[in-house]
Amino acid sequence: MTTGKFIRALFSLLLIAGVGAGAVVRAQDKPVRQPAPHAIQILKIESSEIKLPPAFQMAIYERALEEVKKTGIFAEIYRDGDTRATSAADRVVLHTDVRGFTKGSARARQVTTVAGKTSIKVHMQLINQDGKVLLEKDIEGKVRFLGENMRATFDLAKKIAHTLKDNFQKPAPATKS
Repeated sequence: MTTGKFIRALFSLLLIAGVGAGAVVRAQDKPVRQPAPHAIQILKIESSEIKLPPAFQMAIYERALEEVKKTGIFAEIYRDGDTRATSAADRVVLHTDVRGFTKGSARARQVTTVAGKTSIKVHMQLINQDGKVLLEKDIEGKVRFLGENMRATFDLAKKIAHTLKDNFQKPAPATKS
């Protein structure tokens, strides 16, 4: 075997091994989805560390309700303050706390693609009725290029719903006996 053929064979072998190893790493990064609880109560967005404008706070909350409903994971979705939630069996509570906020400029985003980014960072926790944390994650919603600043709230709500969907699956329907 010539040196050129040897190098090409070695390169091909390394490339194949690299692709295989990469696939294993990606598979391990994907969380194991567990059956979703029957109900979820979504609490209003807290802003304990950062002063978030009320319009952004309300938009995140309303859009999160919409996006979680679209996933179809939970049979019942309760708003903050809904008294029916306390009697719901197999209920979890979604807490979100704003940890960072950068109000950008839609005008700056139109003029240049490197300035004007709006960003909202939150820490989300999903807690069961026993107080056990089932899911905890930091998420960032942003608008970088086109769109108004409030578009970051839509991006954040979609990421909250996507995180829930990545970690929980809709329970299988009950089978008749």
